[in-house]
Amino acid sequence: MRSALWTPSLARGANTNVSHFAESVGLSGYPALHKWSVDQPDAFWTSLWQFCGMPGQPAPGVVAGKGFTDCRFFPTAQLNVAEIILDGRGALDDQAMFICVDERSPRDGATISRGQVRQFVASAAAAMRNDGISAGDRVAAWLPNVVETQIAMLAAASIGAVFSSTSPDFGVDGVIDRFDQIEPTVLFAADGYRYGGNLVDCRTRLAEIQAALPSVRRTILVPFADPEGVAPDTTAWNDWLTPFAHASPSFVQLPFDHPWYILFSSGTTGLPKCIVHRAGGVLLQHMKEHQLHCDIGSGDRAMYFTTAGWMMWNWLASVPASGATAVLYEGSPFQPSATALFDLAESHGLTFLGVGAKFIDSIRKASLSPKTTHDLGALRTIASTGSPLSVESFEWVYDQVATDVHLASISGGTDLCACFVGGDPTSPVFAGEIQRPALGMDVDVWTTEGASAEVGERGELVCRQPFPSMPLCFWRDPDDAKYHAAYYERFPGVWAHGDFASWTDHGGMVIHGRADTTLNPGGVRIGTAEIYRQVEQLPQILEALVFGQDWQGDSRIVLLVRLADGSILDDTLVTEIKQRIRLGCTPRHVPAKVISVADLPRTRSGKLAELAVGDVVNGRTIRNTSGLANPKILDVIAAIEELQT
Repeated sequence: MRSALWTPSLARGANTNVSHFAESVGLSGYPALHKWSVDQPDAFWTSLWQFCGMPGQPAPGVVAGKGFTDCRFFPTAQLNVAEIILDGRGALDDQAMFICVDERSPRDGATISRGQVRQFVASAAAAMRNDGISAGDRVAAWLPNVVETQIAMLAAASIGAVFSSTSPDFGVDGVIDRFDQIEPTVLFAADGYRYGGNLVDCRTRLAEIQAALPSVRRTILVPFADPEGVAPDTTAWNDWLTPFAHASPSFVQLPFDHPWYILFSSGTTGLPKCIVHRAGGVLLQHMKEHQLHCDIGSGDRAMYFTTAGWMMWNWLASVPASGATAVLYEGSPFQPSATALFDLAESHGLTFLGVGAKFIDSIRKASLSPKTTHDLGALRTIASTGSPLSVESFEWVYDQVATDVHLASISGGTDLCACFVGGDPTSPVFAGEIQRPALGMDVDVWTTEGASAEVGERGELVCRQPFPSMPLCFWRDPDDAKYHAAYYERFPGVWAHGDFASWTDHGGMVIHGRADTTLNPGGVRIGTAEIYRQVEQLPQILEALVFGQDWQGDSRIVLLVRLADGSILDDTLVTEIKQRIRLGCTPRHVPAKVISVADLPRTRSGKLAELAVGDVVNGRTIRNTSGLANPKILDVIAAIEELQT
């Protein structure tokens, strides 16, 4: 059994938010708290409401129904999520609500107070009402991770409009495929964005998008790249707000289940699914995760590296509700150097830093040692998500970043806009493991027969009980057929999330990759993440992607690798790769082909597009590649001659 990489001190463990919450309900220790949270969901969610600072005294929280889609949480509650976020548990108007930083100077930034944001939101909401926008209308944003995106969201929420966003690096088809389905009334767009030291002009693409969205009555242009930027048929942000500069804040009180966000699936196998999320359920889940799982509270400064096209943007947008400051970073995490996020963490005193697992792996392979170059004394928590975090990356964080930081690997998804499993600041951290099931989430690992898997046995991640951030519905799915098929057909009446997972001896979980990309040669199932862990330990390998190829009436495993500069995929390296997989995984999963490629296809949030590669190589149609950051690489891969022999 592995030894712990980090163990919270008794003093600190007793003074975390989750410890105080457990004490408030008469319990001791996370396992007992989690058991109570799923055994008595009504009591748990009601107590959580009060502890996290949701407004008022809720009526009993859960209405029993026939299952996931019939259960309703807090059916009599009335609230406004924008009002709760702006209030920040009674935070003062002069407290920083956002700090805005971009890649040109990560150590600098602009601070916007809660009072300033409140006034901007009041002005924007008044402007929206003047444009005829009301509760239920859709507001869309094609914007960078800047404060205007937050203001637009909060203004929409304040009047009950439904907000949806994507980042400006999305191409025309990607934006249209998403926004055309939901028919927004107003579109917020940037004239450009910065990434990797380059300024990208968006105005030509914007004109194409406007022409394809007939529902949009007004386009508001945010001059991010050019302060004097203009574009045809748009209204400048300041010109739109100025007539309402002195508007008073106003917040429509709405049901707990009123729609807040529409998020989109990645869209690599068809038009993106439009997932409608409940306002109260998402905010309550976020406040739980921020305060209890990540120990974020008043006075903290939290940043998650994200774009407005990933659910972690929505997660970060809720941070001010707990009294903390959200730090918004726009640009590349490697610009102007690979230390950019650690420069930011040091200069702005981050207490919480969230990144993707691939970022940690890239920094590890760059042989950086932030603990020797930066003062990270304020940093208490590092969170990682997006893909499984390898054992080696866990060890690197404690060796080269900080020995006393809480490293919280977390996992959930766009489908719930929250986490199923995550961090526990009162329990040890073990390399390669997610610490605990999230509070209130009755998760398990099931075999193909629908039985609970033994510790260490791989199976599918499921959730056996309803939770507040279940999707309200899918857009344009009137009979909920697509919604039911997505989550409840695999195991009737139980949420099947689509992750391949296993429990550990410590009560934690290992995510082995997506169940729909699980490799199954000869009936032996293995997650793709397990192969990546073996292969990417080799210094010659920067990144790898594995998939199954239909071949001569059977299936064979193909491994694509992206090599470090100066490395060559010769017979010696191929032999070493195969030997690592043979010994570290199973002989059945040794690839039949190992092929060097210049790049690998990925979604715009950085996830490798394994399904898209499998589809294109196996001759299946990929109906939408706009969810990919680099879709042309699929054609390159499909043309590889080695795949034909």
